[in-house]
Amino acid sequence: MTSTEIDRPALQGWIGETLGRCGSLTLERIGGGQSNPTWFATTPQRRMVLRKQPAGDLLPGAHAIDREYRVLSALRPTAVPVPEPIAYCDDPSVIGTPFYLMERIDGRVFHDAALPGLCPDERRAIYLSMAETMARMHAVDPAKAGLADYGRPGGYFARQHRRWMGQWRAAEGFDIPQIDRLGAWLEARIPDDDGLVSIAHGDYRLGNLIYHPTEPRVVGVLDWELSTLGHPLADLGFCCMTWHTGPDEYGGIRGTDFAATGIPERRAFVSHYQRHARPTPPLAAFHQAFALFRFAVIFVGIAERSRLGNAAGRDAERLAPLARSFAQRGLELAERDG
Repeated sequence: MTSTEIDRPALQGWIGETLGRCGSLTLERIGGGQSNPTWFATTPQRRMVLRKQPAGDLLPGAHAIDREYRVLSALRPTAVPVPEPIAYCDDPSVIGTPFYLMERIDGRVFHDAALPGLCPDERRAIYLSMAETMARMHAVDPAKAGLADYGRPGGYFARQHRRWMGQWRAAEGFDIPQIDRLGAWLEARIPDDDGLVSIAHGDYRLGNLIYHPTEPRVVGVLDWELSTLGHPLADLGFCCMTWHTGPDEYGGIRGTDFAATGIPERRAFVSHYQRHARPTPPLAAFHQAFALFRFAVIFVGIAERSRLGNAAGRDAERLAPLARSFAQRGLELAERDG
């Protein structure tokens, strides 16, 4: 059995023991992700989604499937739309790694940020709903949601910089001086802690949202593996990466005719978020360059897992050059900022 296969009889037996009566189980691999492998898991009684850790050696702290399940459980009663968590298994003997089950939400997932085939008004509404949903997520009080210990409050950017620089230095076989230069620029400009703490998704972008089948409205936020307690501007800066990168750089929208397509310009998107969010400082070049730096290191990690043979996505190796590209875009922001 390969790292992308599941022992279906073992999983079906576990579901029956955990959830009760379980008929024949069918599994359908969901492609496109580079994180935790995901399947539709369907029985006659229930339509679910299974998320598991990748097999093989993982970087420390990566693919924390238990944290995903915990944050879904905490946010389910709030105004943040998330799938209902169903069951978690920490026993790797069942299917090889820990995993969890959540409800399957019907809706649309847009993997192309240019939103081809939609009218301008719908494109605009889709982006504005993304901003409003992010504002609702950042408005959740972590302590009231039972997530007071979900991360260390304060000093978020300094800690994150150390974490991602550590992961970059731990990677082997990569010569990307742009990451070193951008990391040094960021280190010299880490902002003072302003006391703002929110639930930070860590990978908040269009492709990780489910929209209503017919309405331009977010009905589910997915892929919480990088979530922690952090600063709201980290998510906002990350979400803005799509405006700084082109279509050949992980599907960005740089160079788009925003007036013709209906997609909001970056400043309009940020302004819409701020109108719906709790009081938040202005988004700076640092926050956006930091997001590009962080994702560059994530691309390196994916390429490293591909080299070791345990990456979740089939095209992980093509992402290695994107690490250089994203770091270069971060340096361009740094240069414009002086």
